[in-house]
Amino acid sequence: MTLDMTQTDDIPALMADIGARAKAAAATLGFASADQKQTALEKAADALMASSADILDANAKDLAFGRDKGLSDAMMDRLLLDDARISAIADSLRSIAAQDDPVGQVLTEWDQPTGLNIQRVRTPLGVIGVIYESRPNVTADAGALCLKAGNAVILRGGSESFHSSRAIHAALQQGLEAADLPADSIQLVPTRDRAAVSEMLTMTDTIDVIVPRGGKGLVGLVQREARVPVFAHLEGIVHIYIDENADPEKVLKVVLNAKTRRTGICGSAECLLIHEKVARTIGKGVIKALLDAGVEVRADGELTEIEGTVPATADDWGHEYLDMIIAAKTVGSIDDAITHIRTYGSNHTDCIITEDDAAATKFMTRLDSAILMHNASTQFADGGEFGMGAEIGIATGKMHARGPVGAEQLTSFKYLVRGDGAVRS
Repeated sequence: MTLDMTQTDDIPALMADIGARAKAAAATLGFASADQKQTALEKAADALMASSADILDANAKDLAFGRDKGLSDAMMDRLLLDDARISAIADSLRSIAAQDDPVGQVLTEWDQPTGLNIQRVRTPLGVIGVIYESRPNVTADAGALCLKAGNAVILRGGSESFHSSRAIHAALQQGLEAADLPADSIQLVPTRDRAAVSEMLTMTDTIDVIVPRGGKGLVGLVQREARVPVFAHLEGIVHIYIDENADPEKVLKVVLNAKTRRTGICGSAECLLIHEKVARTIGKGVIKALLDAGVEVRADGELTEIEGTVPATADDWGHEYLDMIIAAKTVGSIDDAITHIRTYGSNHTDCIITEDDAAATKFMTRLDSAILMHNASTQFADGGEFGMGAEIGIATGKMHARGPVGAEQLTSFKYLVRGDGAVRS
């Protein structure tokens, strides 16, 4: 019997029911046609735009909830939807729809002397659980990417985005219906109860991988308690190193964008490392520009001589502010910068600004962050900007997916072995 999922207080039963439905849907999605999945996403984008007024009304409720909860300005920005952002979500859905279907792609193929033809082909992971906090656009991004890769998905949005996520989910459901795909392919957990998260982390019979997307508290909880495999990163402690051969104009453009464009995203710069040879020239100029833009600069060493800076403490190294705050210090060499990043970084995204190609190569070779950049804003650390249409998150581990997780990263592979009566001697 189907549970009334909006009324039950039995969270284990609720989640078991959702999991069973997702597993059944995944069996169908595994062989759904590329055209069906494309149609579902295109129709979902149309439905999203058609219901934009309802989505904005729902978002207004969430914004009021967030204000009452005392969310920071950065978190409120993550939560906010407007016409432009809704349009961007629809564009993302259409972009994912237009991508090549990864399922069934032949990764490699070879023949053996025994007469066997062997292919390694992409195949869906199965059921993906996505646990996220205040960003309602994740509902669309995660739902679309999982569907494109032939996976069923269970979405558990944060309490802050509860109403917005439900409104966006309704549009995704319309897309599934239009494409004659199971409605249970994209499910949204219909409760704010945190017990639903704990249940998801132990649903090894029905969930194949968990993707947490949120702050350190959420991701740490998932990594500690999950019995299901996890794609995750703890924090985006993003560094920018200004080399002695940096171009001043590029420094200003890149650093200001990396810090101030949107402070609440994981690609926002949190620490500035400045070669001591340019500390009084390029370094002083960029720090003054940050201060003028309203950024609090927590400086170390000679940088504290710049009027308006605040002395840094030990806690400022390796800190994710997600706010108009940045730590800054001088380093004696590129090796010192690399050592600092290895000590305090989170293997998320790090950047070097330099006109010295050898220095850039050294930086990008010696560090092992999931994303390394040269003369480009770290705000580009995003699956959409990588041409993936969107991302379900950025993984910093070294197993399976790494960096922006798009549709291809939400697949595994299997071997197809063909013979003509071949037997083994």
